[in-house]
Amino acid sequence: MTNISHKRSLPVTRRLRYIVLLVAAAALLASGGWTAARAASGAVNVFYAGSLVNLNENLIGPAFASASGYTYQGKGAGSGAIANQIKGKIATPDVVEFADPAVNLTLMGSANGSYVSWYLTYARSELVIGFDPKSKYAAEFVQVQKHKLVWYKALQQKGLRFGRTDPNIDPKGYRAIWMANLAQKVYHLMGFEQKLFGDVENPDQVFPEQTLVARILTGQVSAGVFYLSEVKDLGIPYITLPHEVNLGSTQAKYVKLYATQHFTTAAGQTVIGAPIEYTISIPSTVKNEAGAEAFVQFVLSKRVRAISSAHGLLVLKVKASGDASAIPTALTGFVGK
Repeated sequence: MTNISHKRSLPVTRRLRYIVLLVAAAALLASGGWTAARAASGAVNVFYAGSLVNLNENLIGPAFASASGYTYQGKGAGSGAIANQIKGKIATPDVVEFADPAVNLTLMGSANGSYVSWYLTYARSELVIGFDPKSKYAAEFVQVQKHKLVWYKALQQKGLRFGRTDPNIDPKGYRAIWMANLAQKVYHLMGFEQKLFGDVENPDQVFPEQTLVARILTGQVSAGVFYLSEVKDLGIPYITLPHEVNLGSTQAKYVKLYATQHFTTAAGQTVIGAPIEYTISIPSTVKNEAGAEAFVQFVLSKRVRAISSAHGLLVLKVKASGDASAIPTALTGFVGK
């Protein structure tokens, strides 16, 4: 199965919206004095979590190329799938963006190939349930939006075609399982996870991260688990979830609740529940170091983060993890901001 995605066609109205945003963002960033620290040359190969596909391919990537002079090349997949491709020497990215800090750990240390020595956590999100407004099941989701129906009732509709991602290669996949398990725990919903998902790897529900959005846009699924950034980015109708189950809060009481969840992937990695956070790093596979640093600077710049936040990729104070001495000097100034 191919896990890499490229730019996906958008409906005309949304494509026009992206063009307007792209032109405005590129102009704003360029006029704001942002330039690459060194002379721009060559391509910057960015592998990113599939949930960033529209943001990266339709806005950030082109704006970076316009503002810096580098050529942007982006590829999206499940974060775990990207890590596996790096380990298998299939992927040699200049920059990696993961949807879970834990994925970096699978690439750190000599036992894991030392592909990543440091990473910066820079954004957060939360789980929501996106739905097809043309589906016969949409009415109950609208009732949830109007606060006339509890959210999990809408998911219990008979025959609902539900979509999620593979928990073995994508953080959103195991977070969906945690969401359901937390709902069982908090709301005393006996068997909720089993009734909603069936088998953990149910082939009727599990799709590659980069295609799940396309399936709901084309009516192939009636509802699914998404990040806030995905539904806001494309205007997909959605219902929000309580902090107890959306894995989006950084408040101590919720962080403690999330930590009651865990999942062990087919590769044997056990992941512990935690708030949804995005990271960015320059792995040892980098070929264009100057371009990689320029892209990370661009993503972490104040204006780009503000634009990303408007698309649902919420601002988080930048945190450094791993070997701090290995972080390029040009990037250390972003830590703590």
